[in-house]
Amino acid sequence: MKRTLHQAHWVLALCVAMLTGCTHSNEEAGQGTSPMSGIAMADQVCAQCHGLTGESISPTFPKLAGQQKEYLKLQLADFKNHGRSDKTGTQYMWGFTHLTPTQIAELADYFSTQSPMKADADTPDARGELIFRQGVPGAGIAQCSACHGAQGQGGGQVPRLAGQHAAYLMGQIRLFQRTEQHPRGDLTQQVAHALADEDAESVAHYLASLGTKK
Repeated sequence: MKRTLHQAHWVLALCVAMLTGCTHSNEEAGQGTSPMSGIAMADQVCAQCHGLTGESISPTFPKLAGQQKEYLKLQLADFKNHGRSDKTGTQYMWGFTHLTPTQIAELADYFSTQSPMKADADTPDARGELIFRQGVPGAGIAQCSACHGAQGQGGGQVPRLAGQHAAYLMGQIRLFQRTEQHPRGDLTQQVAHALADEDAESVAHYLASLGTKK
């Protein structure tokens, strides 16, 4: 735990130090100074938590490898504008207020073109698969696959879920239950509120097992 907190403070300090120069990028452009490129940020900043190719090890940090480009752009914009107020977002991403549109586009392009996130080698959760593909009609819960795709691959502004850390997915489901902390996803919020905890766990573990195995 102490190591994680130390890492959080170190990464935030690094982000602020590297991004502060972007605040006056227009003024500095005439002096030969330009903002860090998205590729350089991915290598020198993002990789500290998400891994060089976006294949994070810790479930505290989501896997970004192969994530949908438009979704990544939306999330980065939300973090830049402090549109997400969840604990992890404030702890790790609040230093990114100086992201430029070009940096956001380059970061999204970089991570979206990496090989899709690898799945855990667990046996698929049967209950989770049933809910993902069929929902729970009696409880008014729509099937997740209707938006996220038959293989959890997502599309456009809808995120890829296949191969994501189960613990991270559970954390996001709980965030959607606190709607004021997550600015997007009205339908997901409805589903999250209706899902029983054990069903949410099943869906999260099923999604973590989808995709190419490690």
